[in-house]
Amino acid sequence: MNIIDDLQWRGAINQTTDLDALKELTEKDKIALYCGTDPTGDSLHIGHLIPFMILKRFQLAGHHPVIIIGGGTGAIGDPSGRKSERTLQTMDQVHHNEEALTAQMKKLFGTENFTIVNNYDWLSQISLLDFLRDYGKLFNINTMLNKEVVASRLDAGISFTEFTYQILQSVDFLHLYRHNDVQLQIGGSDQWGNITAGIDLIHKVEGPDAKVYGLTIPLMLKADGTKFGKTAGGAIWLDPEKTSPYEFYQFWINQDDRDVIKYLKYFTFLSKEEIDDLAEKVEKEPWKREAQRRLAEEVTKFVHGEKAVEEAQRISKALFSGDVADLSAAEIEQGFKNMPSVDVDDKKENIVVWLTDNGMEPSRRQARQDVSNGAIRINGEKVTDVEAEVDPSTHFDGKFVIVRRGKKHYFLARVK
Repeated sequence: MNIIDDLQWRGAINQTTDLDALKELTEKDKIALYCGTDPTGDSLHIGHLIPFMILKRFQLAGHHPVIIIGGGTGAIGDPSGRKSERTLQTMDQVHHNEEALTAQMKKLFGTENFTIVNNYDWLSQISLLDFLRDYGKLFNINTMLNKEVVASRLDAGISFTEFTYQILQSVDFLHLYRHNDVQLQIGGSDQWGNITAGIDLIHKVEGPDAKVYGLTIPLMLKADGTKFGKTAGGAIWLDPEKTSPYEFYQFWINQDDRDVIKYLKYFTFLSKEEIDDLAEKVEKEPWKREAQRRLAEEVTKFVHGEKAVEEAQRISKALFSGDVADLSAAEIEQGFKNMPSVDVDDKKENIVVWLTDNGMEPSRRQARQDVSNGAIRINGEKVTDVEAEVDPSTHFDGKFVIVRRGKKHYFLARVK
């Protein structure tokens, strides 16, 4: 299947400047294409991942992806999708974020048939007079005002700094066309105005026959109409320090039946036949949640690797069964990150006193009752003797004690 046909089947195309010509080009040649991201933070989240999944598909089809880390544009601030001005970051913060995002991109795309660049390298070399004479002269204010990214901000106001962002992004496209043979820019639906501005600039400078194209992806919404990628706890990050691989895995496995096939098309590299088979299972055997498990496995493997998938599955199984004793301290840290926790010291203590004094039981009477009834497990082992002692040093490198009360209530005791 041609890459454009594949993207259409996956529902991954919102707008293109010339779909038929782009399809013909990708059938005849292996092209270079690009997508950019500004270093506004030190990690991408899964909302950012969508256009880069498209780049990865092109890479797997033999095309050459180029990624811009926007050290130059990031110092200015993209007004797209925002109702107010961005707060400018210090250049030290921008550089720190550049390094973090570059490392993430290399992990996703490898080192072969892939180029990563920083637009600070060329944008910082343009003087103010050169910017105004060589580029500003080619942009019509009326056209810029009509771009959605600017028009949506006119009532609230937009600074000249952010107003010029589309010119800088256009210069990026021109630079990559000249120096990296890039013919296609990909972005979210809110980038359409910036992308078409770049194509217009290339046609003015290089001639109307220059073969350059733009493609945007649809805004992704969940079946309930809310924006994809946000949870009650905030964004789902690619950085394992911000969102652990276990949390990442759980996010995908908990997706709604109404959304899971769409996400399999967007976020995995499974074939049409495999996804159609999973769609049938969702229809006939939704309680098995096979599609969700496959989605969680594939996306976690792509972002964090096979080992992270195995760890997430081990943690999930242990939490469901209560058999946590064989988990490592690192796995405990992941799996219990958002569960009720308390700091405890490392001395041995009677279980009834220990549970009560550390707030896991409301009273010693209730603690004795729960222990006697077999409702308490310490590090996966049932304790029924009210005279038993808790020794925080015996499991998980002496860092944690895991308490389970009943079937569902877990507590994490962090040993000081």
